[in-house]
Parts: sequence; C-alpha cells; structure tokens
Amino acid sequence: MKKVILKIEGMTCSACSSSLEKYLLKQKGIDDALVNLVMSSASISYEDNITLDDLNRFVSEAGFKSLGIYNEQDNDSPNKKNYFIVNGLLALLVLYISMSHMIHLPVIPFLHMMNHPINYSVCLFIFGLYFIYFGRDIIYNGVKNIKYKSPNMDTLVTLGVISSFIFSTFNMFMILKGNNEYVESLYFESVCIILYLIKFGRYIDDISKEKTKDAIKGLVTITPKTALLFVNNKEKEVFIDEVKKEDILIAKPGNRFAVDGIVVKGSTHVDESFISGESIPVKKSIDDKVMAGAINLDGEVLYKAENIGKDSTISEIVRLVVEATNTKAPIARIADKVSGVFVPIVITLAVITFIIHLILGFTFSESIVYFVTVLVCACPCALGLATPLAIVISEGLCAKNGILVKKSEILENANKIDVIVFDKTGTLTYGDLRISKIINNSGYSNNSLLEIVSSLESKSTHPIASAFKSYASDNGLKSLNVSDFKNLAGIGLSGVINEKEYLIGNNKIFDKYKIDNNMSKEEELALDGNSIVYILENRKVIALIGVKDIIRDNASRVIKKLKQINKRMIMLTGDNEITANIIAKSIGIKEVIANVSPKDKSNKIKELKSKGLKVMMVGDGINDAPSLSLADIGVSFNSAIDIAADSADVILMRNDLNSIYNLFDISRKTLANIKGNLFWAFFYNACMIPIACGLLEFVNVSMNPMIAGLAMTLSSFTVILNALKLKRWKER
Repeated sequence: MKKVILKIEGMTCSACSSSLEKYLLKQKGIDDALVNLVMSSASISYEDNITLDDLNRFVSEAGFKSLGIYNEQDNDSPNKKNYFIVNGLLALLVLYISMSHMIHLPVIPFLHMMNHPINYSVCLFIFGLYFIYFGRDIIYNGVKNIKYKSPNMDTLVTLGVISSFIFSTFNMFMILKGNNEYVESLYFESVCIILYLIKFGRYIDDISKEKTKDAIKGLVTITPKTALLFVNNKEKEVFIDEVKKEDILIAKPGNRFAVDGIVVKGSTHVDESFISGESIPVKKSIDDKVMAGAINLDGEVLYKAENIGKDSTISEIVRLVVEATNTKAPIARIADKVSGVFVPIVITLAVITFIIHLILGFTFSESIVYFVTVLVCACPCALGLATPLAIVISEGLCAKNGILVKKSEILENANKIDVIVFDKTGTLTYGDLRISKIINNSGYSNNSLLEIVSSLESKSTHPIASAFKSYASDNGLKSLNVSDFKNLAGIGLSGVINEKEYLIGNNKIFDKYKIDNNMSKEEELALDGNSIVYILENRKVIALIGVKDIIRDNASRVIKKLKQINKRMIMLTGDNEITANIIAKSIGIKEVIANVSPKDKSNKIKELKSKGLKVMMVGDGINDAPSLSLADIGVSFNSAIDIAADSADVILMRNDLNSIYNLFDISRKTLANIKGNLFWAFFYNACMIPIACGLLEFVNVSMNPMIAGLAMTLSSFTVILNALKLKRWKER
C-alpha cells in the first residue's frame, strides 16, 4: 500500500471536496481518500498497481485538476490584487450604468436606459459576456458537477447566472426589434455583480487560507540552502541537496545547522527555540544530536550528517502537520453531509418558488428573478468553510506552539478526555537521571562495578540507561565487551561480560528468575526519592544503585490547572511504590500505580476504557508504546525518541508539560469556534432563504439577485473572520 498527497485545483466548497472524495473512493485500487478543502489537497492511500498518472486521471474525471504531489514549499499563486481592483471598477461601472437613473445620479447620455435602450442593452450584454468569461471557472465547475451528479454551490450560481443571462439576452433581442418595454427586464448587471462578488470573496478566502499555512512555511524557510562540508581538512560550501548521509559538516558560530546530525568534534550552545519553544540555549558536545535549522551560538563544531532532505526533523514536522490537515474531525464530516444534501434541496426550492410565483400571477420575468435570487442566496459557501478553516488554523496554531497533532479528530476528541494517565520517568520528570547513591557488596570498586553496568546499559534506550552512560562519559570509564545481550521488557536487561551473567533491572527481576533478594536497604534509597536499580552477578544481588530524577519545574502547576478543568490523573510507573508515591504527592497526583510492566500499563488503559472513560496516555514513546496506542489519545515528548513514533497521536516538541494543558485549551476553543461558525452559517440561510422566496414581501422585505450575492459573500466573510479569531489564542 502506498500513500501520496496531491495538490488539487478547482475546489470551491465542501460539496466539491465531498464529491471528489466520493469519486476517488469508488475507484478500484484506492483504499482510502481524504480531501482537504482548505489545504486544496487530497491524501490518497492506494495499491501498488495504481500509478500517479492513474490518480491524476481520476481527479480529472471527477472534474478537478491535479497539480501533482503536494509540496510544502509551493509558492503562492501570483498576486491578483490589481486584477481584482480593475475588475471591481468595471463592476462598479456596470452598476452605475444600470442604476444611475434610479438614484438620480448623472446618466451617461448615450447609455440612457429610456432614451437609448438599444445602446443600453447592448453595452450591458457586452459587460455580461466579459464577466461570464471572468467567472468561467465558476460556470465550468457548476456545469461539470451537474454532469457528475454532484451539484455544489457553483452549480447554484451557474444556474442562476446563466438563467439571468439567457433571459436578459432574449429581452435584448426584443429591444432590437423595437419592443423597448423589455428594457426593464434586463438583469445583465446581476450577472456581472454576482460573479464579481463571488470571485472576490474567494480571493479573500484564499488569502485567509494561505495565512493558515504560515507555521508550515516558516519551518521550511529555516533550513539553510547551503552547507559547509569538511573534506580533507578543508571547508567546502555545497548546496544542501549535495549533502550525503555521514558527510562531516562544519557549523560556525551564528550559523544554522544544515541537516540533522551528531556532533563528532567540539562543543557549543544551540538555540532550538524555533522548534522547542525553549529560550534557554542547549549545550551540545560529542555524540549529542543537533537539528537542521538550529542556531549554533558560540563554539565551532563538526557534525556528521544523519537525517537529510525529507528525513530531517523539520520535514517530518511539516509532513505530520500536512497529514493532519488531510484528516477530518467527526464534526467536519457532519458539515460535509449537510452540504451534500443542501444543494439539491435549494435547486428544488428555487424551482418551486418560480412555479408558485407564476401561479400567483407574477410575470415570467418577475418569477425568474425569484428563481435566481434563491439560487444565489442559498449557496452553502459559509457552511463549507465553517469547520475546515477553524481546524486548519488550530492545527497551525498547535504546530506553532510545539504541539504536533497527527489527526484532525484529536482536536475534537481532546475535549472529551476524562482521565490522563502519566508515565513518571521522562514525563513528570525530566528523564535526566543521575546516580545518587551506590550500595556495593560486589567486591569490585565503584568504578569497576559501574564499568560493568554502563557497558550493558550502553545497549539500552531506556531513560535510566542515560544515567550510567553519562557517568561513564564524565568519568572516562572503559567499555567492556558484552555478549548475549537481551532487553527484558518492563524489567531491565541481561548480558554476559567476562563469562559472567549479569542481570540489571527493577525488583520484578526476582520474580522472573525465581531469585531471592539478599539485600534489604531498598527503603533507604526509596525514601530519598531514588529509583532502585538491582545489579545481579550470576543471579546473586551484588549491588543496589539509586538513580534520582528531577521533577519538571512546572509539574505541580500543570497538574493543578488540569484539575481545574476536571481531568482525573493517574501515575503509572514501573518504579517502586515508595519512590512513586513521594513524587506523586509532591506534584498533586493522588492515584498512583507502581511496579507495573508495560503490559500492566496496557491493561490499566483497557480497564479505564471499558468503564466508558476517554483516556489520554502521556509517556516516553518507547516502553509506553502499547499504552500510547491503546489510549484514545497518546501523547509523547519529542525527546522520547522518534518524532514519527506510530504509537503517539500527539508529539510535544517543547519539553514542557504545559503543552498538554494548551492542547486541551486549543481543543475547547476550536470546538466553540466551529459551533459558532455553523450557527452563523445556518442562521444566515434560515433568515435569507424565506426573504429570497418572497415570503416577507407583505412587510416590504425583499431581495434581488445582486443583494443575494452580496449577502452570501458577507456570510462567508463572517465565518472567515470568526475562524481567524483563533489566531489570537495565547498560552496561559
């Protein structure tokens, strides 16, 4: 199975995106398709026998145009400002010619409606033809969607505009034959004004959409276009595309790192605020990872290229954000369904309105006006924008604030979470573990003992292993040869050094290997807040090592904020019960389950979900992977390991627990914004359609096609402006 994101041209409303999505899903070989109106893209999963040309053809058959694979660096379309200014002036001229005699303004003499009806009608006919050409994309889409039996808002506009134009053209020919009374039944100006207003509204909409991509494009532009290659002890400037994996590069003070890499020489401080939000520089020395786009502040370093091009952290972030926008929240699917049935209903209503007015004695000309007004007024443009625009803005907002959401539905589901389950090490604590105390009965010196332990731990990715790796590095301990190495999930590890078997881990190691614990000083270490690491040689305990972690600075404050929004919190940890309770109490978590394995954590998640609770799991993305996958929302820190970890739904780029609260806050405000947008979209149609049908004429309230076009455009503006309010969100 393959996956690709295509850039799509020609979509104007949710009915467009829905029709394309339905058509793609009907095609043999396409497993899944999600079309994003705001991002003008389609995310397609398809079988190996399908080619990119096939996908482009399917898009074309559906009546749209594929612009190829979506590129986050695509340039904006050329500036159309002058184009719309010129055509706006022409639209005003048309309006002046047709209305000046009515509002007692000076009339252009040779275009006087009554004195020169032929000149007047032919002039407006020419303008009408021009504006039909101006709005040809709308008309093309409208006709196309009739053909494919998927009418959308363009269909409504097309039917209204073409009906007005044909009717007015017929009346113009009657005028040419000398029947001047038909001059009052010309609606060319409505054709011109409606098409201009709709096109101009979409121009403003496009500007708004582009603004929602700023967070993505900002990341892309951070990466330098060139790199300093270190070859034969010389510097060589090359284009970034020329850099290969494992090339040695130079980063000078003040320059950005060109690719993701590992420092091989020197040390420095690095500004990673563009991605982590942390203003404090991070120290980097040999074997530390650096990210493309980070600024080297002081020391010159050599680093080995690791992830380049599309494999870089920045590219991965951009991919995740774009993929997220190509998923749909459940609330968005409701809007799509409504839009899909709304258009046929409006067409039917317009026809009924036309017939009823004929029956009531209105002239054919007057009835046509009602028909066109209903079609134009009821276009569900605002409804189509209500949800996707708010979602995309919020996803960009999340990305800007270091919260990478893999699916749009997360923004809706976050608001439904009842329970937050926290791992301890690396989550509620920094995961920057240090050896604090050694109880050594091995007969080896402490350094000799730690050479054995660090040699084994060097092969592990568990956070506790970092304490031993750091100690070995800081104290110049040698690395011993390890054989038969095994990771013991949820317990520890084992291996052979100098023909002796070593077991290293937590107290579960005794149950697994049916070994008696011959040391009894655990409580002394635990009461001091240590995690206890047992060291066994040939299945006999020879040492206890206390490893202490630092609680995150704002952990207690964030826990308090989460309690204020009625979230229940549980700590799940493999650590001993005494240490776990000490840490939990200090930050305000009352429910603690200690001494648990990864399987135990998964079972607890299942248990909570079986009670009908919505569960969020926050973990390190490695040992907690099963739990992260099982939870309704899995959250992992970027520092956990891999940004693209399949187990997590949300990646927190900032090393800050407050990002969890921010996710809930953005989710709450996004849903409130969407509900507000949908309310105004439905309110507009509920108010305007009866007026368009002529139901309020008995109180002198009526509408013509031009006013309908303006009202429809203003309703879209209202929704856009309301969605843009989300950009004002500030972290609390």
